[in-house]
Amino acid sequence: MKKIITISREYGSGGHTIAKLTAEKLGLSFYDSEIIDMAAKDSGLSPDFIKKTEQSISSGLLYTLLLGASYAAPGTSGLRTSANVPTTPLADQVFNAQRNVIIELAKKGPCVIVGRCSDYILRNCPEIDRSNLLNVFVYAPLADKVKRAIEQKGLDPASAEKEVKLIDKRRANHYNTFTERTWGKRDHYDLLINSSLLGLEKSADFIAQVAQQA
Repeated sequence: MKKIITISREYGSGGHTIAKLTAEKLGLSFYDSEIIDMAAKDSGLSPDFIKKTEQSISSGLLYTLLLGASYAAPGTSGLRTSANVPTTPLADQVFNAQRNVIIELAKKGPCVIVGRCSDYILRNCPEIDRSNLLNVFVYAPLADKVKRAIEQKGLDPASAEKEVKLIDKRRANHYNTFTERTWGKRDHYDLLINSSLLGLEKSADFIAQVAQQA
């Protein structure tokens, strides 16, 4: 059985729900937004800042100086500094903090982890047994993603398609930058699922079945 499952997903594809259902069906721990709080505690950056920038690739000095202090956790500057000079771009601090959390969660025990380059991070971590890892990518036709984003995420129908495309572009840019690989490319995953083909529940059933038999 594959004991560690990562699920990357297009926005509006239902990937979060599928991941949670998969974890419930297999009795595994589930991690998504919890990673933000854990990374914030580890890095000294505020959860709000990490949430706003975890898919941003802006890491210039001006960006760091303008945004870092504004979103710092109470009692911190929000920057890893020496003589008030940033030593690591904030985008890199966020990625590294989340990377450390993801590795520790995987080492802790069987789990399902959503997004945040977890497939790449764990595939290339010598502390994780690759034979226990199942990397999944969930996608769906644009029209279905837009419909779900309007109905479940409250997006304005007039701008929903543009927003869905923008969020997917940001996810791809983030992944491609930090992994030097291509987000959604089939070579990088063990399993790719069109969530519109089976629906969310049956997609989770399928992933669970694969995990148990692989």
